[in-house]
Amino acid sequence: MEQLVRLVPIWCWWLIALVLVAGGQQYRVVIAKGETAEVRTELADYRLEVAERDRRATAQARIEEQRRQSVADEEGESARQKLELAQGRAAAAESAAGGLRGEIARLRAGHRATCDTIASQQRQAGASAVVVLGGLLEEADRMAGSCAAALERSRIAGITCEAIHHKIRNSGAFSDPR
Repeated sequence: MEQLVRLVPIWCWWLIALVLVAGGQQYRVVIAKGETAEVRTELADYRLEVAERDRRATAQARIEEQRRQSVADEEGESARQKLELAQGRAAAAESAAGGLRGEIARLRAGHRATCDTIASQQRQAGASAVVVLGGLLEEADRMAGSCAAALERSRIAGITCEAIHHKIRNSGAFSDPR
């Protein structure tokens, strides 16, 4: 066997060693390419899975947002109708108050005409009391009307806000973390 080894020139042994090493490296490259292909396939599948989860989450969030907006729109429309009704009532009350103010003005004028025949001292005392009371009544009536209108608007806005909050919280797919 030793003679057989001596018959083959040294450069052939180097060539054989080089072919064996190159073949081993080529085998390793083929295996690595196969593993890389598997990893790429797994990565592509994972990306598709994540994209699908993101799409579903976005769609669900959009549906929830639309539901909440629908609740807010319904309550807003209800509040608008209540405000219109309150404004109509306030206008009717203002009209009635205007009639009362006219009646007070008529009574004042009548009182002045009647008081012209009464003595000077009595006329001044009586006229000033009627004038002061009439002025106070008019001012109180105006203030009460504006306060009532503001209070009604505030009440309707508060009720609407609470209704929106309760409907969204109680019927929602997403619950409040508190």
